[in-house]
Amino acid sequence: MPPHHPEEALLPRPTRYTPRSGHFTLDPATTVRTTPGAEGAADLLRTLLTPSTGLFLAPSRTGTITLAVDAGLHGLGEEGYALTISQHSVMLRAADPTGLLRGVQTLRQLLPAEALGPVARAVRRDRWEVPCAEITDIPHHPWRGLMIDVARHFHDAATLRRHVDLMALHKLNVLHLHLTDDQGWRMPVASYPRLTTVGAHRAQSMTGPDGTSGFDGRPHGGAYTRTELADLVAYAAQRGVRVVPEVGMPGHVRAALAAYPHLGNRPEHTLGVWTRWGVCETVLGVHDEVLDFLRAVLDEVMEVFPSPYIHLGGDECPTTEWEQSPRARARAAAEGLPSPAALHGWLLGRAGAHLLEHGRRPVGWAEDGALLPPGFTVMSWRDPAHAAAAVRHGHDVVLTHHRTCYLDYAQDDLPGGPAAQPGPVVDLRTVHGGDPEPQTPADGGGRILGTQAQIWTEFAPRAADIDRLAYPRLCALADRAWSGPTSWADFTSRLHAHLPRLDALGVRRHQPAAPRTTSATPARTAPLA
Repeated sequence: MPPHHPEEALLPRPTRYTPRSGHFTLDPATTVRTTPGAEGAADLLRTLLTPSTGLFLAPSRTGTITLAVDAGLHGLGEEGYALTISQHSVMLRAADPTGLLRGVQTLRQLLPAEALGPVARAVRRDRWEVPCAEITDIPHHPWRGLMIDVARHFHDAATLRRHVDLMALHKLNVLHLHLTDDQGWRMPVASYPRLTTVGAHRAQSMTGPDGTSGFDGRPHGGAYTRTELADLVAYAAQRGVRVVPEVGMPGHVRAALAAYPHLGNRPEHTLGVWTRWGVCETVLGVHDEVLDFLRAVLDEVMEVFPSPYIHLGGDECPTTEWEQSPRARARAAAEGLPSPAALHGWLLGRAGAHLLEHGRRPVGWAEDGALLPPGFTVMSWRDPAHAAAAVRHGHDVVLTHHRTCYLDYAQDDLPGGPAAQPGPVVDLRTVHGGDPEPQTPADGGGRILGTQAQIWTEFAPRAADIDRLAYPRLCALADRAWSGPTSWADFTSRLHAHLPRLDALGVRRHQPAAPRTTSATPARTAPLA
């Protein structure tokens, strides 16, 4: 059954919600008052509501809606807010402008779902009612993210902006862009133009998972302009979302080596951008020209992306080429490394040090218990035990475990469904449950920054595929990332009321499967009620 109280319809669930009797009415006479620092939140409120409702929400010194930054509310942190709705006024306060952006999304959710719709389906009303309440809301985790892989399949900037809007609605605050891989390089670098003229295009794509033999025979390509990426960063910032770029190394670089073979270990070999999925054995070389290349790329990344975090990849790096290369073996010996395999950490360490020198924080994927260099923030994806190991060694950690956070895995086990990454079923309830946070030692408190969902796009070539993979599962991750653990019954009750909002926004969401009646094995996707 749908919730009977407004607080049961909010997603994520607020920290504290106290209902009051009556409603506040938004109408053509409603105006907005701001204190210094709150102007961006007022602009966002109008951007989100005026096109769909027709209400102008004009600025006024005596507005019935007040948005205020109050540094004295330091207990709310950077993203917390306090929202008081009475029959005659609305007061939204926060210690930081970012908190006001979160409160604007809550106010938006308290309106009928039609108020979220696009301009094409604008609902013109003279009155919109918001239930009276007092809300105090503080996030459980500071990192609440979504990674979209635009390297396997390119998705244009308009698609990314749309997902920024959906993330902001759910109070997610990190869009992690996987910009480079074996199958494509999507970010321009002025001093290496072939990265996008050559590396952004492949001849065809696999039609099945890695290990199969089918190909579609269709060229695929695409790259962003520097302006498009800078505009995306600004658009996201206006909504309180940080864009974290990923430029992977030393493996997953076949597209770069197709453009510049001299950066590899076999410069005499002509390579194409990889058309398969899985792990390619070609990796960066370790000679000085490679270090120059990495510095140039990272300098341009830092110019475009102001994020304090820059992701360097670091996962799935075969070491065969280094072991067979006299040049690589000589570098390992010169650096006093025990084997060519240790060049992996050495190269990541050099790239990470370059970021640290510029005041940025390197991020990397952790796998198989191998430790990343000091100063790295760790994304633990293979096993929760790796997160605990990283914390013990002093790393900050973002939990991204594939069994609970990889949204490219199938959502149920019914036959005939869309193609999905081979692996475990990751259904709505699995994402909601998440992984227990590792037990940290006394000096490791606060090392777990948060959690993040991943959408790898081998089987997501269209914008509609991103929608289907993300929703409603991303609602579950957003809820636990902001609110902390909640019961399944509580979450599904609120999700029932939230789905009309997604529908109003045109989200082409996955329809949860009903339990099987003809088999002893039920579908993994649990019903919502």
